[in-house]
Amino acid sequence: MNYRRDHRSSKSALFDGLDNLEEGGLRASSSFSNDIKDHDNDKAIGSLHDRVAFLKRLTGDIHDEVESHNRLLDRMGNSMDASRGVMSGTMDRFKKVFEKKSSRRMCKLVAGFVVSFLVIYYLFRMLRYVRG
Repeated sequence: MNYRRDHRSSKSALFDGLDNLEEGGLRASSSFSNDIKDHDNDKAIGSLHDRVAFLKRLTGDIHDEVESHNRLLDRMGNSMDASRGVMSGTMDRFKKVFEKKSSRRMCKLVAGFVVSFLVIYYLFRMLRYVRG
């Protein structure tokens, strides 16, 4: 029984000044938790700032890349327009050549020589491949 009494007295001694401790503890805990929250907020703001800066650089790089692709496509379009002009001029010349009968015969003769040269070339190439 003596043990129980000692236990109760030590327990009451432990919690006797609880009201005073709670008030001071809550105040200290509250200010401490505010400091922690402020520190966490500062970390979060710094992290967000870093992310925003990264995204800003990334969007700037994307913008530069898009601009360079647009310039490339513009140059390609201009080159295609020039090629189209050359091709239309060439087609006009072919039309003029094919309008005359003698020119048609000459074109057929040239086309025949080109086709026969290609056939002979591939035959010799196949023979060399079979031997080798």
